[in-house]
Amino acid sequence: MKESFVQFIWRYRRIEQHQLWSTQRESIQIIDFGQYNTNAGPDFLQAKVKIGDTIWAGHVEMHVKASEWYRHRHDENPAYQNVILHVVWEADTEIERPNGQIIPCLELKPLTTPTLYQRYLKLARHPGKIPCQETLPEVPDIKIKLWLDYLLVERLDQKTSYWARALTAHKNDWEQVFYQALAHSMGLPVNKEAMEALAVRTPLRLLRKHRDQLFQIEALLFGQAGLLEDREFEEEYPQKLQREYQFLRKKYQLQAISPLEWKFSRMRPSNFPTLRIAQLALLVHQSNYLFSKIMALQSIEEAYYALEVKTSYYWKEHYRFDQRSTQRREKKLGRSTIDLMLINTIIPFIFLYGKKMGLPNYTERALHLLEQIKPENNRLIRDWAERGVPAENACQSQGLIQLYKHYCKSKRCLDCAIGTAIITGIKP
Repeated sequence: MKESFVQFIWRYRRIEQHQLWSTQRESIQIIDFGQYNTNAGPDFLQAKVKIGDTIWAGHVEMHVKASEWYRHRHDENPAYQNVILHVVWEADTEIERPNGQIIPCLELKPLTTPTLYQRYLKLARHPGKIPCQETLPEVPDIKIKLWLDYLLVERLDQKTSYWARALTAHKNDWEQVFYQALAHSMGLPVNKEAMEALAVRTPLRLLRKHRDQLFQIEALLFGQAGLLEDREFEEEYPQKLQREYQFLRKKYQLQAISPLEWKFSRMRPSNFPTLRIAQLALLVHQSNYLFSKIMALQSIEEAYYALEVKTSYYWKEHYRFDQRSTQRREKKLGRSTIDLMLINTIIPFIFLYGKKMGLPNYTERALHLLEQIKPENNRLIRDWAERGVPAENACQSQGLIQLYKHYCKSKRCLDCAIGTAIITGIKP
């Protein structure tokens, strides 16, 4: 038995008897179960309960055994002085306030149907990746889809919390923080931190001074990436970049990041950080007010048009400096890469903008854009499809990822709408 199950019974009103009695044999009438508290302090706040002839307003605390009140030292914590009812699975002792008054206690064990606990145990002890995989087909599709909608928003909030803090640090400079987020997304998965560090060391306001000169933007970005230092290049183009960066570094008092930050091994050449930096340079060069354009996106096709950048001429024949490839080809961001950038960073940023600025049309547009993208094709999404829950678009695949990573993996069935439906037997 876990305390979370006791909280679950109270949250979902799964108490069998209508006439309730405290362990002191006083009648109990629950007027308001209170608000579930996910922070420190009593489990349910602002409840209202009639005990005997008196109506009490205050907090409700939960335990498996009543004696845990003392084991958790609630008697020493002022936050628990306003507890009006102690709800436990097993009342093994009476609890007194500092003045000697007994706190009314409600014992749930005799009030709960055994099947409720049995269903919970079946999920909690399931050895599989998805605890409800056998009973999942019994849950109505509409309940699953509504839960995935909720989980999508939860995932977007979690994804954007980092950028929300970055906005605070940068005094709400949306364009700079979006530029950092864009660089971060272009480095996925192994060079995202290095790409973001590069964007921090080479702020957008600096690049804008040279926006009309792609060569100077490349010199700044490759130089700040540490890829032009302490090297003797054989080819003319990197030599020129090196000389230009040396001049710009002195002019602006710049400090490069370590070249050791970049990872090339076990990567497809098309994902090399050198190409990503070159693509970022061209994106800055070609796209004036990119943040405003991204915020105005109405369709995924518009996003593809804005982000399908190529590279400067040198990179048509190279993946790394001084290493000419045998074939000449355009090195542009592919649609699969852009999809990942949109799903993981760009669309969440639009969602964040809408929330922070109080503009619901942006949050709605972010969800609409996600609906236009195909679901991710990875092992986890295929697992869900095999269990009868296929993702129709990126909205649903993101919801399914959130469901597995934050609920199934840690067996948080009591906090999951699907788990709740299975445990309680509730059908819409």
